[in-house]
Amino acid sequence: MNIRSRRDKWFDIGNIIFMSTVVFVTLAPFWFALVGSFNDGLDYLRGSVYLWPREFTIANYKAVFSDTTIYHAFFITISRTLLGMSTHIAFTALVAYGMSRKGLSGRNIYLVIMLTTMFFYGGLIPTYLLYKEIGLLNNFMVYIIPTLFSVWDMIIIMSFFRTIPEQIIESAKMDGAGEYRILLQLVMPLTKPVLAAIALFNGVYHWNSYMDALMFTTKSSLEPVQLVLMRMVTDASYGESFSQQATSFMPEEAKHVSSATLKLAMMVATTAPIVAIYPFLQKYFVKGVLIGSVKG
Repeated sequence: MNIRSRRDKWFDIGNIIFMSTVVFVTLAPFWFALVGSFNDGLDYLRGSVYLWPREFTIANYKAVFSDTTIYHAFFITISRTLLGMSTHIAFTALVAYGMSRKGLSGRNIYLVIMLTTMFFYGGLIPTYLLYKEIGLLNNFMVYIIPTLFSVWDMIIIMSFFRTIPEQIIESAKMDGAGEYRILLQLVMPLTKPVLAAIALFNGVYHWNSYMDALMFTTKSSLEPVQLVLMRMVTDASYGESFSQQATSFMPEEAKHVSSATLKLAMMVATTAPIVAIYPFLQKYFVKGVLIGSVKG
């Protein structure tokens, strides 16, 4: 074995060790939370529960989902994620298509105005007063309207739109297609990978967001599930109150539940849906946009 082959072999071994370490560091916290959520609450307080539940039980999940508040919080989160993600893609893609057209009058001026908003922000208090004036406080649309458009996402989609050969669009226009038809039936299908990626990022944002609910709503009926989780983790009295309320519906299994394992079960329940969806969108990150669409 020559020196070059030996060096490549050690490089491969080092790369495997490095990647294995990264995977372990990334997955270990989620695995520990998953193991703890399936462990008996009182037994978990003894410590040393890491690789596998020492006393397996599903009482923690029964307690979490025994309270109707959680179901309503999940409904708010799912609703804002689906509606916010779809409207964000539709609105941002529409603007990006217009900005990608060379014949748009004042395109450079619009672009400068949009880029300015990326560097200057009015601040929390002016934003709060603005939302109050237009009636977004304690309104479900406070989750949707402010996130309709993103300059950064618009630039990414616009860049992909510009890679589409002009001949394709001109051919569609010669066949009598209008701009909206070209966008919906021709351009957007060709840019499905980037749209799926942005949809995933925006969906994760909506799913994990709680600061807007914390700052702009006071109604418990508008609380997303992440806000409930945040209060359970940071507010000991809220966590104990939630634990007592949850176990009151199932007194026979209350002895298998603790506030610590309830928090872990809540973390897993709020994280699992978005983790389960990711593999279905992962393929769009590696697909080409225009492979085989134009010859020559």
